[in-house]
Amino acid sequence: MKMIMFRSAALICAMMLAAPALAQDHTSHKVMNHDAMAMPAGDQGASSKAFAAANAKMHKQMSIKFTGNADNDFVLGMIAHHQGAIDMAKVELEYGKDAEIRKLAESIIAAQESEINQMKTWLKKNGG
Repeated sequence: MKMIMFRSAALICAMMLAAPALAQDHTSHKVMNHDAMAMPAGDQGASSKAFAAANAKMHKQMSIKFTGNADNDFVLGMIAHHQGAIDMAKVELEYGKDAEIRKLAESIIAAQESEINQMKTWLKKNGG
């Protein structure tokens, strides 16, 4: 009986602590703080800071104003996403040591640049 009362009390306490967070209206949070995203959680070394900056830049550029045209919105978002992959691959080339991963980074840069060019050409043809 004591165990049931203890568990019930613990559950009630947990619900009371969680309730304010669950009740918050997050619909007004329309703009992300991308500067805060630039600070890496954990290691503060040069490569970590460079990855965090690339990530923050990518997320900021992916925050497009949606048009309702799925094709256009996809392309606009993917250009920023692919540029983020290029930026991260460049960080790998600057700081990475593993030959296999450096080669992968080089191939990512080539592939993503080609796809960005394809998407930019599509946007020009389709008024995007």
